Amino acid sequence: MYGGIKAVAFDIDGTLYPSWRLYVRVAGHFVRHLSFFISYNKVRNILHRTAPLADFFEYQARLLAEEMQVSPEFAKDKINDICYDGLKPYFFKVKPYPDVYATFCAFKSAGLKLGILSDFPPEQKGRLWGLRSLCDVCIGSEESGALKPSIYPFGILAKKLGVKPEEILYVGNSVKYDVRGANNYGMKSAYLLKGLRRLCNIRLREADISFRSYKELQNIVLR
Repeated sequence: MYGGIKAVAFDIDGTLYPSWRLYVRVAGHFVRHLSFFISYNKVRNILHRTAPLADFFEYQARLLAEEMQVSPEFAKDKINDICYDGLKPYFFKVKPYPDVYATFCAFKSAGLKLGILSDFPPEQKGRLWGLRSLCDVCIGSEESGALKPSIYPFGILAKKLGVKPEEILYVGNSVKYDVRGANNYGMKSAYLLKGLRRLCNIRLREADISFRSYKELQNIVLR
């Protein structure tokens, strides 16, 4: 087993499926609520730099309320209606990358624990293409009170998996949030190459593993 790992955990958005497959479906929804998403994006950028919060969702609503000049209650409803619940229907027809399910099954058969850690609620994506039932842990970082790259959600993930950080491989598509976040907590990291790096197979030095396909990731981990 690669590096003596005992568990593999994954980001969702852009990692288990290509982001463009969602973007083409939500374009109309985004345009209809453009002012909301502009304000919400500003708030999320702040939250990515914020220390763990006792009530993440309340603080998020307060920040958005200030940005939009509305009440916190109104802001919280808007987040639920437009973002959390509003985006749910668009995930149903989004297909994952090839070999994702097969890779999860192969890891599970090899005795590895499996987890999911996303910055948005995993339940927003339904059954996650059948992957949820294969996972030992499936959590959103918001539940921990902090977004990636804070080490706090990675700590919650490790605790729930019951595995030491150095025995966990975290798989993601963001250098800043996934690779650095996992590395800072002492986990190993696997980076899904994209753009020019993917085309030319240019490895990311910060990551323990760089891969272009899930078949490749499977071969590296189980070699």
